[in-house]
Amino acid sequence: MLLFLREACEFLAKSDYVQASEKSWGVAVQIVKALAAKEGKKLRSHASLWQYVDDLAKRLQDGELRYLWRTANCLHQNFYENWMPSDEVTLAIEDVKKFIERLKKLF
Repeated sequence: MLLFLREACEFLAKSDYVQASEKSWGVAVQIVKALAAKEGKKLRSHASLWQYVDDLAKRLQDGELRYLWRTANCLHQNFYENWMPSDEVTLAIEDVKKFIERLKKLF
């Protein structure tokens, strides 16, 4: 999981914002799936990922989780469309790091 985050930072340092975007999305997905697996749940679709994060935000009473998750999803879209300015990719990756730190505390 953290391999994706390290790779994202490496791609960011090389100004490869498309790959940095996808690796950041990947780490967000992996931690969500790992947390769900800890609870005995398997997430196999984008819809199930979104629903799980929504439920998690409600349980934790942490609305910012939704914002951070949406940001990760913007990075996934950026992988395909390459529309985000480089500064926005950098800021979004920082948000993904916040998302990861919050979820790591739940293990």
